[in-house]
Amino acid sequence: MRLSKKFDQALTAMLIFVVALVFGAFLSWGAKNTFADNEDGIYVESENHFVTFYDNGEKLIVKTNAETVGEALSRAKIILSETDIVEPALDTKIDSDFFINIYRSRPVIVSDGVTDKYIMTASYDQRTIANEAGYVVYDGDEIALVPNKNFLETGAASRYEITRNGGRTVTEETEIPFTERTVKDYNMAPGEKEVRQLGEVGMKTSVYNILYIDGKEVSRELISEEVTRQPVEKIVAVGASAIEQKPLTPIMGRNRYTVTKEDGTIIERQETFYDLNMGVVITFCGVSYSIREDGVKVDQDGYVMVAADLSRYPRCSVVETSLGAGKVYDTGTFALSNPEQFDIATDWTNRDGR
Repeated sequence: MRLSKKFDQALTAMLIFVVALVFGAFLSWGAKNTFADNEDGIYVESENHFVTFYDNGEKLIVKTNAETVGEALSRAKIILSETDIVEPALDTKIDSDFFINIYRSRPVIVSDGVTDKYIMTASYDQRTIANEAGYVVYDGDEIALVPNKNFLETGAASRYEITRNGGRTVTEETEIPFTERTVKDYNMAPGEKEVRQLGEVGMKTSVYNILYIDGKEVSRELISEEVTRQPVEKIVAVGASAIEQKPLTPIMGRNRYTVTKEDGTIIERQETFYDLNMGVVITFCGVSYSIREDGVKVDQDGYVMVAADLSRYPRCSVVETSLGAGKVYDTGTFALSNPEQFDIATDWTNRDGR
């Protein structure tokens, strides 16, 4: 009797343990495959980076492999209107844990005391709102959020009123574009590119005295200008052949260096230059050519135009030169005495742009 009672107790304990184990596994599976409310918002299981959305006071956290902000919004099924604002921009790359702010647009009425204009805006900056409504805001003007006097007519729209104070100066911020510089890296494979420094636009603040008549600008006078942020140059490294470390120049006249061919043989390459109109030979492999900044003639794809021994380097074949990747367009009598010589088309002697 005692044995039976102990056996029943042990069996009951075992059943409770098994039920708890199964229930715990079910909860764990459910937590990983469904939405779960918590104090930080809603958590969605996926993969890669955690992305947190702040949407009008609500918080949504997802784990996603989306590559851009726009793709993350789409996967999270967040719908935007045309006047909503998303920061950062939709094409911003997601390469780590990320925060995205969504500012929902709302109805706004802007009045200058004469005309009321109704717009949808996500901005809370008063000057920006007035500009979006199509008003010119002068530096001396005041913009205030005022109580809506006619709720039945305008609904829940916020109301902003512009008070003109006689000013006629306007301050504008404009971007200063950044420049891009290419540097050669002889340790990289020829043609390979790598961004060494990201470019960044600068900002400029300009103050103008502007006269408007009937809403149209009729005159503009620059009063002052200040660069508030200098642009940052973009630097791109391009892989280059070691032979480009000693390029052919007009003063040099003749350039010699060794080249290892694909079959392993080592040859001595000689480069010279010539200056003729390439209008006929360009038709063999291209449609047009131009004069590069350094005076070298290049085709429409940027290949240096080269004359070579056509029995070794057929027309339209791509070759290495000390001035960059070249393409064979022409030949000459030099090939009879030196079949490994390249004659490079330039504008170094005539300087006539042809």
